[in-house]
Amino acid sequence: MKNSLRLQQLVKLIDITRLDDADNISAFNDWLTTLPTLAYAAYCVYPEYLPALLQHNTLLGSAQIATVVNFPTGDLATDTVCEQIEHAIQAGATEIDCVLPYKALMRGEHGAVTSFLYDIRQACGELCLKIIIESGELITAQQVAKATELAIQCGADFVKSSTGKVTFGVSEEAARIMLTVIAAADRTVGFKASGGVRTVEQAINLIQLYEQITGKIATSATMRIGASSLATELDQQLQHTN
Repeated sequence: MKNSLRLQQLVKLIDITRLDDADNISAFNDWLTTLPTLAYAAYCVYPEYLPALLQHNTLLGSAQIATVVNFPTGDLATDTVCEQIEHAIQAGATEIDCVLPYKALMRGEHGAVTSFLYDIRQACGELCLKIIIESGELITAQQVAKATELAIQCGADFVKSSTGKVTFGVSEEAARIMLTVIAAADRTVGFKASGGVRTVEQAINLIQLYEQITGKIATSATMRIGASSLATELDQQLQHTN
């Protein structure tokens, strides 16, 4: 695929992400106005910033409105997370990114993880649900594969690599494992790479990896890349190719 087409494809896969714990509404609004105006897949923010985000109608266009729950540690009680989802939906979210209880999974408590995931799926209704497995914290390849399998089994629309809040984000090894499990699923499941995706080159390599393993062309329905730091670089490269 020619570079210009690959760049245009990348734009449509990006979830522009703002999950800065030190944020305030003024800084958040300033950040939104500095973003290049491109047709991104989604904007992903903390639930409390959903109202401010939705005020920027001209900026958002057709992008989805995503937020995070059970974030970032994955330790909250199921009822609490379901309440977070209910409030997020009321605030206008159209996609939910939920952290899997990865510490419970590492302890081998697969039944508890499965029960949690089924309840979360039900709470989301028809909304797009992305399950964050926090691959950088999982110790073995088997744990990464198991987390991906459970997310798929319980109805996730996407399996997402990372919160971006731990030392290690998405790695090529973890992406390969996740994509291999996704490719073997009996239904279409999306893949979201997040945590440390900071350059256009890195993002394009992940797209190529997705297409190589799944045999499918990456679209916003099947792949996302959680980032915001590469938006300016991407915009500059697009302008250079025009």
